[in-house]
Amino acid sequence: MLRIAGMTVLAASLALAACDQNPNNETPGSSVEGTPMANEVVPPEPVVTSLPRQDFADTVAASDAFEIASARLAAEKASTPEIKAYAQKMIEAHNTSTEKLKKEAAALTPAIKPDPVLSLEQQKKLDELGKLSGAEFERVYVADQIAAHEKALEVVQAYSADGDEPKLKTFATDAVKMVSDHLAEARKLGASGAKVANP
Repeated sequence: MLRIAGMTVLAASLALAACDQNPNNETPGSSVEGTPMANEVVPPEPVVTSLPRQDFADTVAASDAFEIASARLAAEKASTPEIKAYAQKMIEAHNTSTEKLKKEAAALTPAIKPDPVLSLEQQKKLDELGKLSGAEFERVYVADQIAAHEKALEVVQAYSADGDEPKLKTFATDAVKMVSDHLAEARKLGASGAKVANP
């Protein structure tokens, strides 16, 4: 009888011990299903502030290509002298930017080659611009210039601050002033919309 009673006590002890086991091997105070505890430090989400060097070069090359192509349309279709002059300036400035970008990209180790293929949005805007004429063309051209230079400014400012390639960071820093000036001029043209609408 004593032996049976002893086995009963042992069985009960083992059962209690099993109840205390943590099936998920969790330690007290740990999170459950990925939910952080009050005192648990959660790392912040990574913030992307600039493009990788190839993507940056491609984005700038496409931006230059869009500026040149749309400016050529403006040089042909615009009648307002200020817009024609602006368009000519865009052709010259962005051709220079393209050549400088190619030179800097070729000097990298390893070298990269900027791809100037337009985005779908850029190609769509260019196609739509080509169908317009007169005051409507000038209005849309100026609006496109403001939008395009705003986007370009964000790209070069970000790379200038956080880019992964020193040579391209220098290029981006230099480009910030150029793009800022072009944006200011485009906005000035947009502000004189009444004159543009009635050349």
